[in-house]
Amino acid sequence: MTHEIQITEPVDLCLPDGRLNPAAVGWSRKPLHRANLRGWGRNKRWEYWGVVTPAHIAGVVVSSLDYAGVHGLYLLDRISGRETVVDATVPLARGVILPDRSGSGRVAASGGGLSIEIDQNADGTTVKAHSRDLTLDLTMPAVEGRDSLGVVVAWSRSRFQYTVKDVGRPVHGTIVAGGVEHVVPPGSFATLDHGRGRWPYAATWNWAAGAGPGRAIQLGGTWTDGTGTTENAVFEDGRLHKIGAELRWEYDRADRLKPWRVTGHGVDVTFEPFHERVARTNLGVVAGETHQCFGRFSGWARGADGQKIDLDGLTGWAEEARNRW
Repeated sequence: MTHEIQITEPVDLCLPDGRLNPAAVGWSRKPLHRANLRGWGRNKRWEYWGVVTPAHIAGVVVSSLDYAGVHGLYLLDRISGRETVVDATVPLARGVILPDRSGSGRVAASGGGLSIEIDQNADGTTVKAHSRDLTLDLTMPAVEGRDSLGVVVAWSRSRFQYTVKDVGRPVHGTIVAGGVEHVVPPGSFATLDHGRGRWPYAATWNWAAGAGPGRAIQLGGTWTDGTGTTENAVFEDGRLHKIGAELRWEYDRADRLKPWRVTGHGVDVTFEPFHERVARTNLGVVAGETHQCFGRFSGWARGADGQKIDLDGLTGWAEEARNRW
């Protein structure tokens, strides 16, 4: 078990010299950190939105790795299994806009026939992404009193990461694929991964997120091991229950469509994939491989009151990512 501090007041992620602010290490129920990163070359900033509807799964990412901007638009047709993938790499992350606070300000990127605009304010977030064959126009309204999970993970004073995982936000809007418009129906949900930090050159992580009516699960692993901090939580009716334990991830790297297991103190989760997305990047100094499986969850996670929260039927993803960046 970990002994993590809850952050309840706004705080800067870094000290004036660019090193980690010790007062920033902990977790929060809403975004409270200002990512005042300094320097160049090891900074990683990104905004990722994943959207699950009965017919589609979509992903939008804007990122700056200092020496490159790596952006993407993805759509899975859940009926046919067809994938649409649009990737763009922009040298030196030219033109990328990424604010230093989650939930506030404008995110923007363009290149390679892809344009992405994300606007964030107190009323919610809009995502507009456009390429030749795929357009997303989505709104994720804010829900008063609803928690997200903010976490600062520290490997050292010079290597650290701030992440916000906002799992299961309501979403509405349209998806236009191949000239056909699809309305995002009620009951669909969106999940945010907001990341700001200074990473080591080589990194591996696991991430799982799933949502359904009144419940959501957020699990992470590998990258947080040994830091004393986790990004594990379960949500019930919008209320976050922090899980202060490192978990065991078990899955078959030879066949990632077999069931995954994530277990540990207060968690017993099975994830059964129905589709695997493989994304590879090799730009010399920047290289990565991500296996993101979409599927359904079953099992339980224990809330702060000791009661088990049923996770059966939640839909989302589990992934393994390996990066040199």
